[in-house]
Amino acid sequence: MSGFKLFQMDLKSAFLNGVVNEEIYVSQPPRFEDHKHLDHVYKLKKALYGLKQAHRQWYARLSHFLLSHQYERGKVYKTLFIKKVDSDVILV
Repeated sequence: MSGFKLFQMDLKSAFLNGVVNEEIYVSQPPRFEDHKHLDHVYKLKKALYGLKQAHRQWYARLSHFLLSHQYERGKVYKTLFIKKVDSDVILV
């Protein structure tokens, strides 16, 4: 494989640490209801796993970080980030 060193990461908590840039409200989850205020909802402060916006928020944060650290976005595959340092190439 052309002498490549391959590293892999699994970010199990990535979506739990996402930043929310918009106001998102969710209903009270089962077993966590406030029985005195059943009509109240929760306002999220962070992205929540399973939330539709979680993927977009995580990708926006990751791409901002990579681009600010001299990675270049792929020309064909826009989700590929490339950084060249001397004779080394990093692909994310």
